[in-house]
Amino acid sequence: MFRKTLLAATAFAAAALAAQGASAADLVRLGNLKFAHYGAVSYMKEIAGKYDLKIEERVFPKGIDILPAIVAGEIDVAASAVDAAIAGRASGVPIYAVAGFAKGGARIVAKPDAGIKTVADLKGKKVATPRGGAQELILLAELAKHGLSWSDRSGKDVQIVYMAYADMNQALLAGSIDAMSQSEPQSSQAINKGFGVEVVKPYDTELGEPVRSLVITEDFYKKKPDVAQRLVNCFVEATATFIANPDLAEKYVREQMFKGQISSQDFKDAIGNSPYSYDLSIHHVQVTTDMMQKFGVGRMDNPPKAADWVKLDLLEKAKATKAAANDAGTGTVKAN
Repeated sequence: MFRKTLLAATAFAAAALAAQGASAADLVRLGNLKFAHYGAVSYMKEIAGKYDLKIEERVFPKGIDILPAIVAGEIDVAASAVDAAIAGRASGVPIYAVAGFAKGGARIVAKPDAGIKTVADLKGKKVATPRGGAQELILLAELAKHGLSWSDRSGKDVQIVYMAYADMNQALLAGSIDAMSQSEPQSSQAINKGFGVEVVKPYDTELGEPVRSLVITEDFYKKKPDVAQRLVNCFVEATATFIANPDLAEKYVREQMFKGQISSQDFKDAIGNSPYSYDLSIHHVQVTTDMMQKFGVGRMDNPPKAADWVKLDLLEKAKATKAAANDAGTGTVKAN
């Protein structure tokens, strides 16, 4: 009888400790987008338990759509293009950029029979792009470089047609637009399926390759510094894992994010044009801010100075800890 009671008590204590361990995980609410190069950000939730975190992911149509959810207190950390983060910061959204997570990720793609081989050939054509995103900014930078004027109405060299990422491929296929400034993997899909041809990877302007940013709220950064550090540690491991193991990255993105909707070639082409990374620089954010102001992207009355809101201390600590973990042979970026 005593033995049974002791065993029951031991089992109860073990269950209680397990429950305490489960409840000890800090909740982090993640806003993300459904693009191939956002895969490592999504993968964080799969390894979050190693960092005593529970990550709840919510997928949005565009990076700028996450901003109202941040203001409403519904999101702690978000993945978006740098320009969307800049526009949010300019409008008073309390965020800090703490890392980058991919670079590139854009192409200007045309109909095969449109006679468009260079950016100069876009004159007289209809070109689609999402409003307020990295694709709009790099498109306008390319048009300006080639001396082309533009408007969303007729009368200029290029007529801009604003539409959602998800609608542009269908519009190109249907022939209602001549070209598009599109993200990945959609641009690779258009090319691989034969209804699009690459005009240019638009990285030859002052902007260079656009970078995506991981942002966290000011409250999260200031009031939960330990949780924020563990989150960035988790992000660095997730990204390093995808870089080191492309087969895992492909399997996760194709099966978990896209549910088999993109092919292996689509994924390889997409990541070939938008490699995973975790670096970000104050200089790049400032150049992006200046170009947004120049071209009127984001319509900012008071553009923020990058040095005021790009906080790279968490990333530097995470990278240093990751290097130490690699030296020790563990691979896990433990909290400092």
